Amino acid sequence: MVYRRTHQVVKRLAARRSAILAAAREAAAEGGMAAVQIAPVAVRANVAAGTVYRYFPSKADLISELIAEVSRDELAAIRRAADAAPGPSSALAAAVTTVAVHTLSQRRLAWGILAEPVDVDVSASRLASRREIAGEIAARIEAAVRAGHLPAQDTALAATALLGALHEALVGPLAPDNLEDPAKMRDAVQTVTLLALRAVGVMDARARGLVVQQTLLPTAKALVGA
Repeated sequence: MVYRRTHQVVKRLAARRSAILAAAREAAAEGGMAAVQIAPVAVRANVAAGTVYRYFPSKADLISELIAEVSRDELAAIRRAADAAPGPSSALAAAVTTVAVHTLSQRRLAWGILAEPVDVDVSASRLASRREIAGEIAARIEAAVRAGHLPAQDTALAATALLGALHEALVGPLAPDNLEDPAKMRDAVQTVTLLALRAVGVMDARARGLVVQQTLLPTAKALVGA
């Protein structure tokens, strides 16, 4: 007779997998990707190390799935914020602001997802993550271009440039060290969002209005401690 997993078994297995990923995420947020090791993650998740290997056959698999999960969460947040905006330009501003806020709210995790050196190959997962986020920003730029709010441009290239600028400015080696302060974090979000909007062709006065609009939204205010 073929064994079929019951609904409760499926739920339990999914919950255990989620607990392992949550433990890996906590470890990365606290200590970077170097802290994502099978045994310590197992302890955090309250499971045996062998259980972790059942779900993730190697450390590379665990970190790759962690990167994918964090990216899915960020992409969902970007889409929620942009979809709730009243128009294409506001949607673009919302998307950029969300990227900035998510990056600054957990800088160590963001750096781990993006570029922190690790001793296993997770390049495919990192590349897929960047492509998804850049693709969403490109779609928002394209919508604003179609609406006549922005000049015609290579939207894919523009989105890639914006995403690179945001990451370099907020978590790259040249990023300021004092962005944990809520006021400085808020200023940084406003600065990079304004820079991004100007870069794709939003007129300065309009860009400033959009930035103010975004940083007054409840989600952004909560995340930057406004």
